[in-house]
Amino acid sequence: MEAPILKIDSVSKSYGRKQVLRDISLDVYPGEIIGIIGSSGSGKTTLLNSIVGFIKSDSGDVLFKEPALVGTDKVIYKSVYRQQRKFKRVYGFAAQVPSFYEKLTVKENITYFGALYDLSLDTLQTNVQTLLRLMNLNNASYILGKNLSGGMERRLDIACAMVHNPQVLILDEPTADLDPILRNNIWDLLKQINEKGTTVILSSHHLNELETLCTRIAIIKDGMVFDKGTPEELKSKYLKNQELVIETYPTNYESSGAYLKRCFKKNILEHKVTGGRLVLTCKEPEKIISNVMSKLEKRNEKVLEIKIVKPSLDQLFISLNDKKNDYKNSDSKQKDQQKNVSQPSNLTKQDKEPEEDNKKNKADTKEDGAKDEVIQNTN
Repeated sequence: MEAPILKIDSVSKSYGRKQVLRDISLDVYPGEIIGIIGSSGSGKTTLLNSIVGFIKSDSGDVLFKEPALVGTDKVIYKSVYRQQRKFKRVYGFAAQVPSFYEKLTVKENITYFGALYDLSLDTLQTNVQTLLRLMNLNNASYILGKNLSGGMERRLDIACAMVHNPQVLILDEPTADLDPILRNNIWDLLKQINEKGTTVILSSHHLNELETLCTRIAIIKDGMVFDKGTPEELKSKYLKNQELVIETYPTNYESSGAYLKRCFKKNILEHKVTGGRLVLTCKEPEKIISNVMSKLEKRNEKVLEIKIVKPSLDQLFISLNDKKNDYKNSDSKQKDQQKNVSQPSNLTKQDKEPEEDNKKNKADTKEDGAKDEVIQNTN
């Protein structure tokens, strides 16, 4: 297996008496799309800020892999925080709040951030044109930043993060406050970027959408990596039951549900009516689906639709955050987990800095990918 491109090694961070991150360890491999999920205040934003070197951890470190030396397979890792000037060319970062300049046009913003990386004029012009096409911003290239819609703002932020062709794209809630159509546009865009070889790390509350996008998921709970794995691995581990969703005519769902539960009491755990359908929570629905149809037909109920629905990431998230659950922390192995650790509100968004410092910091947070063209790197 290829060596990790990033290693998060036992990172902890506190603000006063509030411990936000606790001994977090996570390897990120080249070409992955890894989703960071967790409830509000779980430490997701602080973790992403640690990854890009914006904040210094109290203990532990974030390490990035340097290119292998010619003629050797030796892998060398360097500290992101201590090597920020070098690492800023490796990653691109888009925070929850826009980092572009409102008084510059779309094209001027992308050009400005690219210039901060000392790209040659030819490379810069090529990358800007490529990103305008990739982000579907060609028709908006001369619109001022302050006049952009929410979807265009997010696309411009990602374009500014990609202009220097970094290896890793890091996004904090890239689809926050966007409608489903705009969210899908961003997810499709990230798939295209990833297919060109860019590693993507992102946080999001839209879990069912991450399920089809991410190669791996890391669950952050109380500032720790509770568990990690593919979406299917995590669902199989924590959600053993599936749902049998039934639509009938007539719709005697309450009585039918109670009747079926009595008939298959060892398999059907509960029944409910949701969205005009009868939903049966079952241990093994595939073993009873035919008999369920027969039972309903004998009650003169015509089965219009019946299907088995596997559990979703949303259901997993709800299950893991239910106070009645007491799953063992599989990563940190700490027995005494402190509850309700919340992140200071002034750290959930990137604060605006003085003009000159802000320009430099924004350049340190930008990244790339390409569609049919290749965005040229800084070398």
